[in-house]
Amino acid sequence: MRCGRRVGPNLVAMAAQSTMLALGTPAPAFALPEPATGAVVRSTELTGPALVVTFLCNHCPYVQHVAAGLADLGRDLAAKGVPMVGISSNDVVAYPQDGPEAMAAEAARHGWTFPYLYDQTQDVARAYSAACTPDTFVFDPARRLVYRGRLDGSRPGSGVPVTCADVRAAVEAVLAGRPVEQDQQPSIGCGIKWR
Repeated sequence: MRCGRRVGPNLVAMAAQSTMLALGTPAPAFALPEPATGAVVRSTELTGPALVVTFLCNHCPYVQHVAAGLADLGRDLAAKGVPMVGISSNDVVAYPQDGPEAMAAEAARHGWTFPYLYDQTQDVARAYSAACTPDTFVFDPARRLVYRGRLDGSRPGSGVPVTCADVRAAVEAVLAGRPVEQDQQPSIGCGIKWR
């Protein structure tokens, strides 16, 4: 499914939704390059009381809409010792604007302090059953899935502020040792561009 740059009802008509991977699923392992640094980031190195993984891409208007909120979320989570990564899995042959060089520039432009990783094979996106951008997953200390879906209720053109409230609530529950709310809403965004 393609996602254009229009904002409003036409954009919503082109949107894809999260597949809502089963809660309790173990976090799929990965070792992916970070274009901004040239380092390889391994999921086994992402230690902390929770883990947040969000699938992104450069050109998606839904991601552009939440970009500043993601920057705030990443900084706030880091202050609590919670690692967060962004992963881009789009086909860069058909969408060269989503390639590694552009990813590094995008991360710098938005002030993303979390690693923004490149999933060239798309194997990681498939392992997570990621379907759209953004598509976010929260794992507990045992790296079992406790939340998947939207960042919050904001959408391009909605007038609703971007707060990442749904993800923040899930992380706060994990940190407090409370169960995460089971009524979780799918993310809506541009479909991942599969090869």
